Formats: sequence, C-alpha cells, structure tokens
Amino acid sequence: MRGSCRIQMPNTIHYGGDSLHKIGDVSAPLGKKALIISDEIMDGLGYVEKCKELLAEHHIQSSVYLGVHSEPTDEFVDEALKQFQSDDCEFVISLGGGSCIDTAKAIAVLKTNPGDIGEFMGGKRLVEHEPTPHIAIPTTAGTGSEATDVTVITNTKTDVKMMIKQPAFMPTVAIVDPMLTMSVPKSVTAATGVDALSHAIEAYISKKAHPMTDAFAIAAMENILPNIKTAYDNGNNHEAREKMAIGSLQAGIAFSNASVCLVHGMSRPIGAMFHVPHGISNAMLLPAVLEYSQSDCVERLATIGKMFCDRGEKMTEEEYAILAVSKVKELCSYLDIPNLKGWGIEGDVFSEVLPKMAEDAINSGSPANNPKVSNQEEIIELYKRCFTYDFSESVINQ
Repeated sequence: MRGSCRIQMPNTIHYGGDSLHKIGDVSAPLGKKALIISDEIMDGLGYVEKCKELLAEHHIQSSVYLGVHSEPTDEFVDEALKQFQSDDCEFVISLGGGSCIDTAKAIAVLKTNPGDIGEFMGGKRLVEHEPTPHIAIPTTAGTGSEATDVTVITNTKTDVKMMIKQPAFMPTVAIVDPMLTMSVPKSVTAATGVDALSHAIEAYISKKAHPMTDAFAIAAMENILPNIKTAYDNGNNHEAREKMAIGSLQAGIAFSNASVCLVHGMSRPIGAMFHVPHGISNAMLLPAVLEYSQSDCVERLATIGKMFCDRGEKMTEEEYAILAVSKVKELCSYLDIPNLKGWGIEGDVFSEVLPKMAEDAINSGSPANNPKVSNQEEIIELYKRCFTYDFSESVINQ
C-alpha cells in the first residue's frame, strides 16, 4: 500500500478566455492597494494598464514595479520589496512570465518574514508567518509558476540559482488567461512550451511521483504535445494557445507536488553562469538527459511514447520508450532549439566552470529525484554532450 501523499495548489484558479477580468473580484477581499510586478514588455503591450483599470473598477489602487528584466535576482526582490513597503501595499500581483511570478513569491514571503531570501534555500529557514496574498497571472504558457510552491532566485554575489521550495511560496490565486499569451513571439513560445513539457515529463518520471501527480502530468502532455507546433507556427491560433496554457498549468501542479529531476538540476547552473533563459536551458538538456535516463524508466517513457502512436500500433515497451525520446528530440529540432555552443557559450569558459555547475546541480537536490541518479563526473560528461548536441540526429538509429 502506498504511503501518504499530498497535492497542493493555489486556493483558487481561474482559467480560460477573459479570465483576467476576474482580477477585481478576487482582489477585493485582499486589500485596497496592490503592487503589480511586471516588466517593460507587458507594460508596452498594455496589459499592466488593463490590470490597473480592472482593479480601479473595484476601488483598488495599484503601484507598479517594472524592474524585472531578466531571470529573477535577489536585487529585483530587494527593490520591489522596498517599493511594496514604501507605497503601503497590502497584496501583490504578478503579471508576466516566470521571472515576475518568482519575484512576487519572494516578496509575499519576505513581507511577513523579514530577512534575506537566500536564508530559505534548502530549508535552512522555514517560513513562520503567513505570506502576503499573491495573485499570479502568467503571460506565457511555460513555467507553471502560478501553481507551484517553488521560487528560483539568482544570488548575484555567488552566481547560484537558488531553488527555494516551501508551501508558503504558493500563490493565493492563479489567473490563467490564454489571451495574454497571444502576443508571445515564436522563440519564446518554443522555449516556454518545451519548459512546460519538461515539467510534465520530469514530474511523471520523478521518484516522488504518485497517482495524483501522474494524472496532472499526463493531462499536461496530452494538451502540450498535439498543440505546441501549432502555437509555434501560428501564434494566433486560439485553441492551441488555450491548450498550451492549460497544459502549462497542469504541468506546474504536477511538478510542484512530484518535483523535477536531472534536467532542472543541470539547467539552473547554466542560467546562473551564462544567463540562458530557464526554458531554453531546459530544452537544451531534455533529450540528452532522457537518453541517459531511459534504461531506468522504460515503462514511464513508454507511456509517453504511446501518445505519439495510433492506437492500433504495437511495439515493445523498449521501442515505445525510444520513440518517446526520439520524438522529444525531433520536437526540439523543429522548434529550432540551439545547443549550448549554438547559443554562443564559449567552450573554454564552459569547461572551466563544469565542476562548479555539476556541484551546484547536485546541491539543488533535483537530480536525486531522477530515475537514474548521477554523480558529479557523470553530470560533467552530460554537460559536455549537451554542449554540441545534435537535435536532428535520430535516436532510433543510434
């Protein structure tokens, strides 16, 4: 008999077309002034002003912080928290990609638990006081951060991406409106789409997976796999955008409760050292890591492989597993995902930091959830393979 399991998600989730219009209703019980954390792109698209208008209709004032211009850092957190306090805000709204949402998660916790965000890494410090309410509104279909109790903040002094996971970091409300993703460019659609797919796959193969997380992970893949190419090729396709947004949400719920694995463990140091966006670095690693892990999760990968087949097609479990890896690799090639060298990372610099990256990957804890657990040397060799990885090479013929 399986031991006790847990599933956690925001108190309330609104999703579907025009869900953004719910923001006034859900904000009204939380206070009279919000800090909106967003970025210059969202502001330029008019989403920030729309959010302010919807709040004003419910007599809620707002202050805006637009300083998030890269992967979230402790400096962004410090700046936004000071603005939250000086402007007498009562709750926080994040409007943007994972960087905005992760920054807001840190502020929500630090407002009632003062200190440095790094203190919470690895459970060294536990959140004692209930966080400030946080409404998360994603504008990409990828990170799933609106439904996770994880924030990833870069320590600018040590160049370490701090993966911090505690229940208090879960947003109070998530509003997932696919209309906000319609303006996302092709490259971001690709990066965030594969990011969501990697969340679903890693949640499914994780050692911490359980039946409820499996249900969300499989549902996420069933939404993402048939629609990611359409969303990439035609960003105006409403149905594909909606399926991707829901799939990203489902994947977020899955991995928040089952955790991620080796891909994410290796991805964070790449982002910290070379400032590669999180979704891209996950995509760079996903096929090679699945190849590496395949022998220890054949049955799970076979389930994924069957999603690519006609129901009447019959293969062995091993063949289905190989097909899954091959199709993920083919997808990355279709979406023009570069390898590390293709991104522009210099080989000499990359080689110098390999030991640190491998050590940081292990210290994050995520690689321990992988079906096949790696030591530092094995992770270094995987990094080297990913540096010049050829996404167009067939897995089946290797």
